[in-house]
Amino acid sequence: MYATLVDMVARFGEDELMLLAQRDDSSVEFNEVVDQALQDATAEINGYIAGRYTLPLANTPEVLKRNCCDIARYLLSDDRAPEQVEKRYNATISFLRSVGKGELSLGLANNQPSESVGTVAVMMSDGHTFSRQKSKGFI
Repeated sequence: MYATLVDMVARFGEDELMLLAQRDDSSVEFNEVVDQALQDATAEINGYIAGRYTLPLANTPEVLKRNCCDIARYLLSDDRAPEQVEKRYNATISFLRSVGKGELSLGLANNQPSESVGTVAVMMSDGHTFSRQKSKGFI
């Protein structure tokens, strides 16, 4: 994961997270709810940057910690997300799309963008079988 419960508490405060993590099922722990949101946020981030960087990343840049926290906060809010939380989520997704396209970088020196993986068709020719020079008057 790109962020932890400690990162979430440092950014948004324990009181806000307790409110966001409340579920109808009282058997679900606060830590479990926040950890699940962080895992979902990490998976969403990976979906955007997987084409540019080899995953898992060796070092987590601070920008991804912040982005992971913003996405997790939005996910915890469900359909009750305030406008500010939604704007931060949309800005984060816009940033991740730019990283995925190569317009922005995460600033990782030791983790170069991965090469595109896939099957590539290559056509080669040994030359013309039929040509005016080889036809001896038929073409």
